[in-house]
Amino acid sequence: MIAQLIFLILLAAAVFLFSKNAGKIRRNILLGKDADRSDQPALRWKTMAKVALGQSKMGKRPVAALMHLFIYVGFVIINIEVLEIMIDGLFGSHRVFSRPLGSLYGLLIGGFEILALLVLVSCVVFLSRRNLLKLKRFQGPEMKEWPRSDANYILFIEILLMTAFLTMNAADYKLQALHFGHYIKAGSFPVSALIAPLLPSSASSLVMIERGCWWFHIIGILAFLNYLPYSKHFHILLAFPNTYYSKLSPKGQFSNMASVTNEVKAMVDPSFVPAATEPGRFGAKDATDLTWKNLMDAYTCTECGRCTSVCPANMTGKLLSPRKIMMDTRDRITEIGNNLDKQGKDFQDNKTLLDDYISREELWACTTCNACTEACPVNIDPLNIIIQMRQFIVMEESQAPASLNNMFGNVENNGAPWKYSNADRLNWAESD
Repeated sequence: MIAQLIFLILLAAAVFLFSKNAGKIRRNILLGKDADRSDQPALRWKTMAKVALGQSKMGKRPVAALMHLFIYVGFVIINIEVLEIMIDGLFGSHRVFSRPLGSLYGLLIGGFEILALLVLVSCVVFLSRRNLLKLKRFQGPEMKEWPRSDANYILFIEILLMTAFLTMNAADYKLQALHFGHYIKAGSFPVSALIAPLLPSSASSLVMIERGCWWFHIIGILAFLNYLPYSKHFHILLAFPNTYYSKLSPKGQFSNMASVTNEVKAMVDPSFVPAATEPGRFGAKDATDLTWKNLMDAYTCTECGRCTSVCPANMTGKLLSPRKIMMDTRDRITEIGNNLDKQGKDFQDNKTLLDDYISREELWACTTCNACTEACPVNIDPLNIIIQMRQFIVMEESQAPASLNNMFGNVENNGAPWKYSNADRLNWAESD
């Protein structure tokens, strides 16, 4: 009963802390402006199934796609085993699913073990790619100490958890062979049976190893759960809603600001009376000027660097990195949320996303080619944030680059980006 009580307390504390921290992230996301993403639900479900569940955009990098598939499938399926561990922990049972599932139980445990081995191999490959091969897309000015360490921490944790799982099964396998205590003959152990000879033969030692690994495995999973809200690996949970709320309109199609549209309608049609609204801001200066979907994008970012690796501006040495845009947006809205918790809603830290986090040089380096949005495996849209911040610079501050101001003037005066008047446009055709 003492072990069951300890387990119950740990489980309740872990669920409470996770709910609290996940609630803060939800609150931070909802600090953004409203955006309607409720249209075409059938297409949205299809997009989520294809991109998040089916990982359709991962295949462009086959090695990473295969390794990620092993970890992804292992994470999803091995959670069935975690359910059994939790029931055993709460009720003091042992392999509670073995009797009701019968021979299917052996197949499941065998499958879990093979997946655990594949996860181990995948984590070692990913660690090597990051730390030995030092792939370029995992580097960059924004990938400082914490972002770089975060990925390594998760991979190490997964290796430890899978190792504990296999060692626990290996000890259980030997105890079953000894017909010791409540260790009934149950399960199939194709991987752990290979490491069982490395364990001691003493039943008491095997029980200590089995119980120690059992506790390490479940406590590690609960700790991992509470690490997620502080990590880029929160995408494990957010990838599904983020792809569901993806932008469905064609890439490169920008939405008009309602306030500007109403102004134009009023100019064209004097009888048009726009709805009364509070004065707003053109574009985005701070994270709270962005939509909630932009902020969800930021929290969903995996920091994989695929967007930056295909960005033509970044490839030519310019300052822009779409990954940094997302990371800066996430850091800024998290800072705003922390200020709310500590200082109250009226506190102003005199900082903004523009200038304090993202420079104007970064924003104007973007060619709006949409390569970053196409490359993202979870349909994040950095371009939308860039465009909104550009809108603020142009429409609120009137500080567009000189080349753009010239173009604006030409469009206003000549109806085209060029300096020639309408009457002179065909002069080239009349020349000898």
